[in-house]
Amino acid sequence: MNNKFKKFFRNFSYTFIANSLSIIISTVLIVLVPRFVGVDDYGYWQLYLFYTSYISYMSLGLTDGAYLRYGGHEYSDLYKPVFVSQYWFLVIFDIVINTSIALLYSSVATDTSKTIVIVLTCLTGVLVVPRSLLTFILQATNRIKEFSIILILERLIYFILVITFLLIGVEQFEYLIVADIIGKIFSVLYSFFACKELVFGKLASIKISIKETWVNISVGSKLLFANFASMLIIGIIRFCIEKKWDIETFGKVSLTLSICNMLMMFINSIAIVLFPTLRRTSKENLPAIYQTMRSMITVPLLGFLILYYPAKVIFSAWLPNYAESLTYMALLFPICLYEGKMLLLINTYLKTLRKEKLMLVINLITVGLSIIMTSLSVFILNNITLSILNIVILLAFRCIITELYLSKVLKVQVKKDIILEICMTVIFILVSWTLTFPFALIMYLAAYAVYLFIKKGDIVYLLRSIKSIYNAR
Repeated sequence: MNNKFKKFFRNFSYTFIANSLSIIISTVLIVLVPRFVGVDDYGYWQLYLFYTSYISYMSLGLTDGAYLRYGGHEYSDLYKPVFVSQYWFLVIFDIVINTSIALLYSSVATDTSKTIVIVLTCLTGVLVVPRSLLTFILQATNRIKEFSIILILERLIYFILVITFLLIGVEQFEYLIVADIIGKIFSVLYSFFACKELVFGKLASIKISIKETWVNISVGSKLLFANFASMLIIGIIRFCIEKKWDIETFGKVSLTLSICNMLMMFINSIAIVLFPTLRRTSKENLPAIYQTMRSMITVPLLGFLILYYPAKVIFSAWLPNYAESLTYMALLFPICLYEGKMLLLINTYLKTLRKEKLMLVINLITVGLSIIMTSLSVFILNNITLSILNIVILLAFRCIITELYLSKVLKVQVKKDIILEICMTVIFILVSWTLTFPFALIMYLAAYAVYLFIKKGDIVYLLRSIKSIYNAR
């Protein structure tokens, strides 16, 4: 196997281990926490996780710009003083902003539990936003091993503390949040060790620091807003559910989403390795790689939907208080297909081709649709089922529109595959929502068998490509 593929698979193995551990931890927590924690406490814990997913966007795009500009570079070639300046700029900026938010909200809030969530979310922001500059540089320069250790350290400490709290009977949501914060503190300390030249080194001159910071923000702001808009697609729906109904309903819907998101963590581990690799690949090879990677992603992901059936039975038996909400998994499971393609393939290619503006435009269009559709389903029709179905519809719309554009740029044919995937998604949702367990499983297995037959040529080509890569010397 040639050196490029050896390095790719070695780096992938690091992120695979890190994300596999993270998936295991998330699975255990998804199974255990709602079993021992009250529905309200679980809802506030999920609210904290929801808010912290947005806190990283207080980087102003600086970290995203550094990631885009230095993707594919060697760590040793970086001019370290400019990153030292940018790191401490983020520290000071986020202390000021997060402290202001916490004080302002505390002065007007009436819900004590929600105030605690907001204050601890702001504390998390001070930790994770400056750290994101270091983790992005590690990813951009292919130091995947160090990046993986940061992930492992954070999740492992968090997991150990949560399990300890549950074992000794401490079940309040505040302690679950504190466990997460302590895990992040230790990961920040390790990031100092891994990137000490970017934290404790010499500062660049004020002129150079301002210039580099501005360039990174200018470049990264489009990607930042594109990613922020991407999260708002689902975030608007979740926010409206929490406002229209209650924290208990929010927690139950969040549990279903958490189950679906476990696979996304694994997919993201591949995307982390793929971006710097593609940046070093000639543009002539990108279309062929796209076709191969597309089949490698979609065929297994459509097969993965089969796991919905045993998962629903197991989770419903283990978490009877959430059994009703787990029926929504039938509507949400297909997001694994569309978000998987976006994370691993489409977004990675758009970043490689420097199409951040396109990402932003399409995400903003989808956010606009999310506002319209959510307002209709939540506040006019008062229908939570339709509100949750909107998530799949919106993510599928964004994925399809973006891929159609990308296929024109790369000059590859994807329309037939897109139609097939839409058909499989509709079949899965219809049989899973309307039929009982054994009949729904049989119907979807039959549909998947037909899909594999139609795709047999692509699958054979994919297997031959993998074999030729493995045998390359």
